[in-house]
Amino acid sequence: MRSPDAVADLTPAATPVPRPDSSYWTFYAEVAAAQLAAWLPLEPARVLDLSGCSRFAGQLVEAGHEVVHAGTDGHAPVAVPRGPGRVLRVAADVRTLDWLAGGSVDLVLAESRALSMCLAAEVTLEHVRRVLRPGGRLLLVVDSLVLGLARLADQGRWAELADVPSADVVLVPDEDGSISRCFWPEEIQALLVGAGLEVEWVRPRSVLTPATVERALLQGGTAALRTLVATELQLAVDREGESTGLHLVASARRA
Repeated sequence: MRSPDAVADLTPAATPVPRPDSSYWTFYAEVAAAQLAAWLPLEPARVLDLSGCSRFAGQLVEAGHEVVHAGTDGHAPVAVPRGPGRVLRVAADVRTLDWLAGGSVDLVLAESRALSMCLAAEVTLEHVRRVLRPGGRLLLVVDSLVLGLARLADQGRWAELADVPSADVVLVPDEDGSISRCFWPEEIQALLVGAGLEVEWVRPRSVLTPATVERALLQGGTAALRTLVATELQLAVDREGESTGLHLVASARRA
């Protein structure tokens, strides 16, 4: 349990969620792709993809990796471009992974806030460690505490917002009735270590604010996008361990 000081500087208004048609999401997708490319090994690997997004599966296949793309029957079919790698689609529960043999994958990718959708993330991470081979790695992306505060404030949930400083787990309802879990960097660190994984780093997905990105793209177009992405990649490294922006990215390894 953390003190009120731990969230004193996390002002909800600091990171309003952009509209779905905002140019910020074009920038966001480029940053995510660049961060994943930098994280992936050069040699082909077997990757368990829990992200539910064809974009990441496609990037993995194009990079020459063998992808086990997991999802439920309700997910739309994954369209993956041709590449040196290949993809195996599996209709399965991404929260327990009891359908996968231990030590059977080299990498696990949990992009698209996959673990924020797993309210018992501790259990899912234990399964992730089990399916990773020794030396295997995990890349995950989750909702940040800053985003959780912003959404609670936007929904007018003042009682829940007031409870955040003393809460062990922060759960935020979505408009569609689902519930997502938000994290701060220290919590991610503790969860990964508790699951038996070695933490390599925890970083913001994006430090630049949506308003800054939208304004720069409006003025500079494609040239500005390249500069913004390069700037963001360095800023995220420089701000390692901070709870900044909408999402957090973490990398961990099984010993």
